[in-house]
Amino acid sequence: MQNVTTHQVPYPIGTPGTPWGPAEVAAWRAGQQRRRSYAEDVLRVIDRLRERFDVSEYGRLDYAADSYTLFAVRSPDWRDNLPTVLVTGGVHGYETSGVHGALQFLEREAARYAGRANLLVAPCVSPWAYERIHRWNPDAIDPNRSFRADSQAGESAALWRLLAPYSDSALLHIDLHETTDSDESEFRPALAARDGVDFEPGEIPDGFYLVGDTENPQPAFQQAIISAVEKVTHIAPADERGEIIGSPVVAPGVINYALKQLGLCAGITNARYTTTTEVYPDSPRATPKQCNDAQVAAVCAAIDFALG
Repeated sequence: MQNVTTHQVPYPIGTPGTPWGPAEVAAWRAGQQRRRSYAEDVLRVIDRLRERFDVSEYGRLDYAADSYTLFAVRSPDWRDNLPTVLVTGGVHGYETSGVHGALQFLEREAARYAGRANLLVAPCVSPWAYERIHRWNPDAIDPNRSFRADSQAGESAALWRLLAPYSDSALLHIDLHETTDSDESEFRPALAARDGVDFEPGEIPDGFYLVGDTENPQPAFQQAIISAVEKVTHIAPADERGEIIGSPVVAPGVINYALKQLGLCAGITNARYTTTTEVYPDSPRATPKQCNDAQVAAVCAAIDFALG
């Protein structure tokens, strides 16, 4: 576990103990600057994939001067008698390997599942946040606590509509994430400030881990992914309390959340197999390539297990 330096002074926006209102959200949004390009990093890769996959628009986000088209990539040989596999990345835009791991899977590995499964991949759910390397959307909403039919987050609502037809037919949904040092130094303090509560410092797990579903944990499935990923990068150990990010470790590198209750992406459907990956890109023992490769290894292991 990594001890990360955190804010020792009140968060610079808002009044301690008072939840943000529109003025605070506007002040926070005004401080966010574009730091990379969705068009260059994501759409350019998706354009290359059009020769081998079906690419379709599933939504559009209009945020003042910024507008983003959301794309899904599907198997070209979609057949109703095949199992459906869902892969999502970039729900939190700052979690880089979630986006590039999904794209790398499509470019390098997806073809080997042709005729065995229908693949549906949404590689960058939150492009505004991707460009600003942030967790929230411009309304200071966390998309990954907002996956409900009546979601106020445009990113979450668009993906919900995309995946709703597969709610009962999907076999697998794997959602690709990262846990970063900035979770503790920026995003959790910002969350506490936004909600008007005290910030309680925590620890960042050093390594890869998975978040399964409390209501449908599928331990053998989770372990199959861990076994594949540990060949690529190290697995996060439990802390001295036997926990990872405050949740009990139920198996090496695995914790469980109530996915649907919390409005998490991996809980959108009733898929038999669901999991959320968490890569640690800030580890001195991991490179960006390893992080992307770990995401791809996780996706392939998940599909291989689900297909039997």
